[in-house]
Amino acid sequence: MKRTLKILGYLIGIIALLAGAGASFIWFRGIPTYKAEIPAHIAGLQVPRDSALVERGAKIATLLCNECHKGEEGRLTGRQMKDLPSEFGTLYSMNITHDPESGIGKWTDGELYYFLRTGIHTDGRWSPPYMPKFPLMADEDIYSIIAWLRSDDPALAADSREYSPNKPNFFIRFLSNVAFSPPPLPQQPIAIPDTTDKIAFGRYVADALCACYACHSADFAKQDALFPEKSLGFYGGGNPMLNYDQELVPSANITPDKETGIGNWTYQQFYDAVKFNKNPKGGPLHYPMFPHTTLTDTEVSAVWAYLQTVPPIKNQVARYQAGAN
Repeated sequence: MKRTLKILGYLIGIIALLAGAGASFIWFRGIPTYKAEIPAHIAGLQVPRDSALVERGAKIATLLCNECHKGEEGRLTGRQMKDLPSEFGTLYSMNITHDPESGIGKWTDGELYYFLRTGIHTDGRWSPPYMPKFPLMADEDIYSIIAWLRSDDPALAADSREYSPNKPNFFIRFLSNVAFSPPPLPQQPIAIPDTTDKIAFGRYVADALCACYACHSADFAKQDALFPEKSLGFYGGGNPMLNYDQELVPSANITPDKETGIGNWTYQQFYDAVKFNKNPKGGPLHYPMFPHTTLTDTEVSAVWAYLQTVPPIKNQVARYQAGAN
């Protein structure tokens, strides 16, 4: 018996030692770096600067970029991400203005395309999990974002503002080393589905373009950017999100479950919630949800049609009440 306990003690000690070594490796390694292996056809990309692409890119930016990258005076110089959990550390979003040193003024169209798809910077740094990557977005929409980033939008005017280096805590370092890695580049061109196929188009808008599932599933750490439907609690809500005051604002269940989701909502209620942040029960919806005013009626109705096909999840989410936290 004593010998067995002694062996067990040795095993526990070895496991603890290995775990400590692994944790030390992750801590000191930090966020991994990757070689920016940009294929020739992407490296030489030159996106047209026509007004239609710029307009489309500006619309996408209001949905995906501006809220996180908007700094002082409305320019997209980045900001401290105070709406991330404290477990993530002290983190700042990028300066994406035209400044050649602090911003992306020196980046080529191909480098921007590669970064938007994979999250890999020109110098090999990789943006950790809180920065979205867009492996499923249509090529035309990626080009639109690039055209807008090159535009004369005042929010993108060169600004040399810089922040202190990010200080990711262990949790983000762990996720970046163990749970997440850069998504691969698409092997085939990706087209926007025909709007007449409402479910396919709605799936594209919800999953590939706006990544609604990212907030409305159960946990950021258990999501699949390549196969969103494999994400834990897909559209079932409950993701413990935060507002700027670090108050907990769990995401809503937007599956068609009639008791805990939106199965009893009317289309008009859904439309008002998405476009104007109106809560069907009265009052506003709260940040991190924000009004998606630039979505067209066609896009909103398609997302509604698609969500009716998502498997219902019974998950009663305790909704945020202003002043109650």
